[in-house]
Amino acid sequence: MAASLHGVLQQLCDAEPGAPLIEQGERRLTRAQFMRCIDDAAAGLQGQGVVDRALVAWLGHNSIAMLATLFACSRLGAVFMPLNWRLTEAELSAIVGHAGASHLIGTPELAALRDELMSNVGVERTPVRGIEDGDALLVYTSGTTGRPKGALHTQAGMLANVAAALDAQGIDEATRTLAVLPLFHVGGLCIQTLPTLLAGGAARLQPRFDAGAWFDDVKSWRPSTSLLVPAVMRALIDHPRWRDADLSSLRFVNSGSQIVPVALIEAFHARGVPVAQVYGATETGPVSVALHPRDALAHVGCAGRPALTVELRLADDGEVCLRAPNLLRAYHRDAQPAFDADGWFHTRDLAERGADGMLRMLGRCKDLIISGGENIHPAEIEDLVAAHAAVAECAVVGMPDTRWGEVPVLALVLREGAREAEVVSALRAAFEQGLARFKHPQRIVVLDALPRTALGKLRQDALKLALLPALVSGAALQ
Repeated sequence: MAASLHGVLQQLCDAEPGAPLIEQGERRLTRAQFMRCIDDAAAGLQGQGVVDRALVAWLGHNSIAMLATLFACSRLGAVFMPLNWRLTEAELSAIVGHAGASHLIGTPELAALRDELMSNVGVERTPVRGIEDGDALLVYTSGTTGRPKGALHTQAGMLANVAAALDAQGIDEATRTLAVLPLFHVGGLCIQTLPTLLAGGAARLQPRFDAGAWFDDVKSWRPSTSLLVPAVMRALIDHPRWRDADLSSLRFVNSGSQIVPVALIEAFHARGVPVAQVYGATETGPVSVALHPRDALAHVGCAGRPALTVELRLADDGEVCLRAPNLLRAYHRDAQPAFDADGWFHTRDLAERGADGMLRMLGRCKDLIISGGENIHPAEIEDLVAAHAAVAECAVVGMPDTRWGEVPVLALVLREGAREAEVVSALRAAFEQGLARFKHPQRIVVLDALPRTALGKLRQDALKLALLPALVSGAALQ
């Protein structure tokens, strides 16, 4: 295999230049046409002074230009850093300033924000301090449990991740991937989109997820797969077109980024679409544990088995520890080591392994609630709550308690027209039937929405702050 992302794509182009590769809206490009886009992007970057070990920050929605710039950086030996355009200007300024980006470019729709960032932060000269030969991608963590950190990935690591993704999903030249998640996250970029392109399949990009547009593309473009986080799955299931939509082209969909509620999985399975899964993180490529489409129907709720070339062990407390070629090289400009003395990456996620080798994720170490000495995994409660038809969203967090140390508190978002008292009564009855008494939520708070990241991950600290007024005032339901 060629030593770079660009090199692999060039080989594909040389073998079959006229094969369709990527499209967005009405624009459809063959392999050769996309390679010309990459050449143009590389020439533009060189004209701006991009050299080996430069750091190119990108601000823009999903686009062909974004991916062309990524491959152009690979060709030039520069590092591509996609920015989360959903962050505030202050958050983006902190990230760009910490990274020391040498260039900041992107698509026209976010030009004003890009200009503000450049005036606030400025850019460094190239090559950028902290970037080494072979580095290819810098992605900052979502910061759900603390300060965002920059995960540096190498060309070799990204190619190893592509190999793991192909093996885990059966992606090949016949694959047609509908890409709707933001490409500024490793999930949207590296689970299906890049692997599909480098396998010679075809990818169709949506600039931003829109449920109606997803159904339109499934009907007209006939994709064989699509990557969907739980929040997106819920939006599709709740859409008026869900019941009658023709989903027969979908060989499977994939999901991840958090524990996927069983109710969402079963809704897709009822429509004949297997839900595969990938577990991972910004630091891990992210393909670390995968549930293959062929195993999806028989293992509902499981994350799967370790992916290709991934070593996995569970610590005494159940924490997932990984060693693999697709992990980050280092945290950019951060004194904190990414690995322990034996080369293991500690994910801070908890899991249990069944007799068949399948892993089931239990949540973050930080999310674990210890109440009166008993361990409570929020996912146990959330899975039960999510099965109620009137519940749109739910999350369980631990809140301080003078007697028990901390207790589980349930945050609910109800569907329109739902009767709060009836829902709570039904949930209390379900807790009595399905949960040990110490696991019962001590309070239930109904909110308008749950605070989430761009990929739908719960923002724990923000949720706890949102719950405090109701708990202090006594407005929470007992």
